[in-house]
Amino acid sequence: MDGCGVKSSFLLSGGEAVLVNLPQAEEPGVPPREIALHILYEDPDIIVIDKPPGMVVHPAAGNADGTLVNALLHHCRGGLSGIGGAVRPGIVHRIDKNTSGLLVVAKTDRAHLGLAGQIKEHTMSRRYEAVVYGRVKNETGRIDAPIGRNPVNRKKMAVTDSPRARSAVTHYAAVTWLKGFTHVRAELETGRTHQIRVHMAYIGHPVAGDPLYGPANVIKSLNGQCLHAGLLGFVHPVTGAYLEFASPLPDYFTRFIRSRAEE
Repeated sequence: MDGCGVKSSFLLSGGEAVLVNLPQAEEPGVPPREIALHILYEDPDIIVIDKPPGMVVHPAAGNADGTLVNALLHHCRGGLSGIGGAVRPGIVHRIDKNTSGLLVVAKTDRAHLGLAGQIKEHTMSRRYEAVVYGRVKNETGRIDAPIGRNPVNRKKMAVTDSPRARSAVTHYAAVTWLKGFTHVRAELETGRTHQIRVHMAYIGHPVAGDPLYGPANVIKSLNGQCLHAGLLGFVHPVTGAYLEFASPLPDYFTRFIRSRAEE
């Protein structure tokens, strides 16, 4: 209570009035950065990006700059939806730092609300390619297991029966069986944090190169994880037209598949 005529060691005995002045909380701004973007489509309402592995979608602890949002603010001259706030303008859905591939960003609030509604109603098509450890037994499968924060490691998610866990459903199909691995295609019915990575690890087939949910001896030659958002389809939130985009597998992904191909 310095400056109020009371020492900081003063103990309250009851009946006193304590006045506290708290400064107004301010969201930190995100500076625009001139960073190259692979743009597949753009109009006044939306922009579709093919994100490389290693790029974080929006600023967060440990990744304050150099993100997709920094690049978008420069490219769009600040013209992004404000619904996500100052740190996540325009961001309707995300993919992990080490996951490559497609995502759509909203440039207007109307577009943001329309796209978010499609995600909530599970009508947005999102298909991923992955290479996972082991030989997946069934050619197709459905994983229906709730995902929540890992109670031991807060950086991880987990399949859990915690009351805070949220329902999560992943559909997968084997594409090719490899030496010690399987190339699978996965489709999201829901969109939880790390969903495919958590679900595949849960059934005993973690994503190859995944440093968080995979084996301790991560495959260093991958320089990332074999998870790629290869297809994205949705109804344009303003025009009503159906749009669908595809992204080819990154070179490191295809090289790994070739190196593990069964003869």
